Amino acid sequence: MTKRELYKVEGDELIRTREPCPKCGDGVFLAEHKDRSACGRCGYTEFND
Repeated sequence: MTKRELYKVEGDELIRTREPCPKCGDGVFLAEHKDRSACGRCGYTEFND
């Protein structure tokens, strides 16, 4: 995955397309898996219903 896929430009604004990790902060995104979202840096995981 490239950085280009993590952001989208709309007009003059930069929009993040992925959810940032609540522990690591901005710049570290949660990977989207079939049943969960996980941070590769700290291991934080959110399970989908």
